[in-house]
Amino acid sequence: MKVRAPVDGQRVSGHRHRAGKSRAGLLIGAAVLLVESPSNTTSAQAQSALPPVTVEAPVQRPKPARASESPQRRTQAAARQRSRNAATPAAPTISERAAAAAAAQQAAKLGYRAMPSSTTLRSGASPLDTSQAVNIVPEQVLKDQLPRNIDDALINVSGITQTNTLAGSQDAVIRRGFGDNRDGSIMRNGMPLVQGRSFNPAVESVEVLKGPASLLYGIMDPGGIVNTISKRPELYQHGSVTLLGSAFSASKTGADGLLDVTGPIGDQGLAYRFIGYGVSEDYWRNFGRHREMLVAPSLAWYGQDTTVQLNYEHREFIYPFDRGTAFNPVTKAPLAVPSTRRLDEPFNNTWGTSDLMQASVEHRFNQDWKLYAGYSYNTETFSANQLRISTLNFTTGVETRSNDGTQGSLSNASYGTSYISGSFWLGNMRNEVVFGGDGQYRTIYRDNLIRQATPAINVYNPVYGLVGPGTTVSNSDSAQTDKLGQWSLFFQDTLHLTERFALVGGVRYMDYDQIAGRGKPFITNTNVSQDKVLPLGGAILKLTEEVSLYASYTESLKPNSTIAPIGIVIDSNVAPEEGESYETGVKFDLNKRISGTLALYDLDKKNVQTTKTNSAGVVELHTVGRARSRGVELDVTGRLTDSWALIGSYGYTDARVTASEDRSLYGMKLQNVALNTASLYLVYDFGTALPGQLRLGGGARYVGDRPGDAINSFFLPSYVVADIFATYETKYQNAPVIYQLNVKNLFDTVYYPSAVNNLNVAIGDARRVSLSATVKF
Repeated sequence: MKVRAPVDGQRVSGHRHRAGKSRAGLLIGAAVLLVESPSNTTSAQAQSALPPVTVEAPVQRPKPARASESPQRRTQAAARQRSRNAATPAAPTISERAAAAAAAQQAAKLGYRAMPSSTTLRSGASPLDTSQAVNIVPEQVLKDQLPRNIDDALINVSGITQTNTLAGSQDAVIRRGFGDNRDGSIMRNGMPLVQGRSFNPAVESVEVLKGPASLLYGIMDPGGIVNTISKRPELYQHGSVTLLGSAFSASKTGADGLLDVTGPIGDQGLAYRFIGYGVSEDYWRNFGRHREMLVAPSLAWYGQDTTVQLNYEHREFIYPFDRGTAFNPVTKAPLAVPSTRRLDEPFNNTWGTSDLMQASVEHRFNQDWKLYAGYSYNTETFSANQLRISTLNFTTGVETRSNDGTQGSLSNASYGTSYISGSFWLGNMRNEVVFGGDGQYRTIYRDNLIRQATPAINVYNPVYGLVGPGTTVSNSDSAQTDKLGQWSLFFQDTLHLTERFALVGGVRYMDYDQIAGRGKPFITNTNVSQDKVLPLGGAILKLTEEVSLYASYTESLKPNSTIAPIGIVIDSNVAPEEGESYETGVKFDLNKRISGTLALYDLDKKNVQTTKTNSAGVVELHTVGRARSRGVELDVTGRLTDSWALIGSYGYTDARVTASEDRSLYGMKLQNVALNTASLYLVYDFGTALPGQLRLGGGARYVGDRPGDAINSFFLPSYVVADIFATYETKYQNAPVIYQLNVKNLFDTVYYPSAVNNLNVAIGDARRVSLSATVKF
């Protein structure tokens, strides 16, 4: 008897395998069980057909021996029966089932299928059944594009731009007009990070929850959160080794190495994974080098009803601390020097270590209810030499500089959460609820701050190496401290009034305190202790099983604080920043192949902190500032045909100041926020048309012009940057080998992704060509 299953509409002839002769027979059995046992597969696995198989016809059951038969004949019959039983395929092991499940998912991943993590929305709900926009950068997109940081990964998501990266040492993501570095919005598996750079080879995919997310995440800017999802241990043995060579130019080269191996430990559901990574490459400008090392072991236990995850990451790094270039305040044009020329010194670097430890338990009580508990501890220590521009004469080229630095920086965040999610019926209405609590304690500390004068330099004819790193500690600027504690309870209910229509409601009670200040001896400039109740409301109308309309009202909260003296201490009498958002849109997931969201939103942020110098020369604090962001966003990802896949986005973001005592700010566009952003990336898969598997892809991103400072005195020009890639998978002595070519910034475009002010403007990376070889085993 032959059994055939289609793969993406195509049928492949089955092949007969003798039972017991090959391990493939057990994998076939696992595949058949996956098809016949939906309760044992994930939703993502169920969306992909398994490979075609051919199964032997069943063996006839022997007739029972009669009493009149001789003992010899009965013995012979029993021997024949044992022989037949030996020929019957044994039940697949856990490892074999996992291998079959992975094979079933592979085609979906190649097609850029968006498979959201349950940690982003604190439940396993489909994006079609939620009232906020969630955008996903799938695993295969990251493999194809090879992003080098979170900014690279998020070029695929609408309405996102870069802000102050602290000279390239920090993630700094603006979402829907709001965001900053160290704003608490970057997560790993739904738990907050404090390390400067969050993206590395241990990350499998990236998800963005748009709009105010305080109901699920507590203190937060109103733009949303970015959740990086870890690679997890798997229950079948496999691994890969990748070697990569790269070049920005003939003299600016580098090399990466990556080891990723995973598999079972025993046969009781325990699995491990180990990721090791190292990179050493020249910086693309006239001096600097990037070195980084990552060790990331993890363990997981997959029980029948319980899953336990443990993961650890240790990083060591050194980055160029590069504040970029300058813009002429008169001509509004960039400084007339080559883009490769740095304005600081070769000792400008950031170096340090970070450690991340996470543990989680998920237990399913029954088909309807499950419990999740997670704990995360993240710490980073670093130091930096930060020579910076103080003034610049654009005519003569004379630049005065301050020889600054940071010694003994320490950041850490301890976070725990536990919640129950499930469903129950109230009359004829189904309720899907999630309720629980979380707690966080976060510290950001900067020990010694260096402030030292240094001789001037001429940027048109620079002579480097005449000065060394600063050594003069400024006690009044040192011991910068920001401590934040938060404890919360939250509840959310999705009430299904009919099969097509549901209402969403939720509330968070939050208690928090914050202490911040600086100086040796220490001076407290913030001492806040408050509590707050934050609501959420929404509605979902499912037009079909593949299309839904949604609307929501959400809020966010973030206390005002300062480490610098401003004449008063910020206390509980100072209102926190509060965000309110109205959002509506349509979500779709067509034929389990292509999915996306079209969203319209109106977001308002009030009590924005501003300072003003009064007539007596005293700096006063005001929280009457207000900013608004309105926009439209479109995000699409998935497979157009069996050969074509895409990921694309468009964002329109009108963000500006709507209230301020400083009249110079009223009506100004928000800094580093582009009115228009867009991206499109296409991939063509040649399938089996060639001896190996060839995939070609490429695309471009557009970012419109953006104000480079708060008063809009100059604008960063719009830009288009194109990337391409090609992968070819073949076999060498039965081992799969993948060759991959990537060219980033194909046309070597000079562009400026963000600015702090006109003397501190970041420059995007030059063209980078990389070639890698990956051997799978």
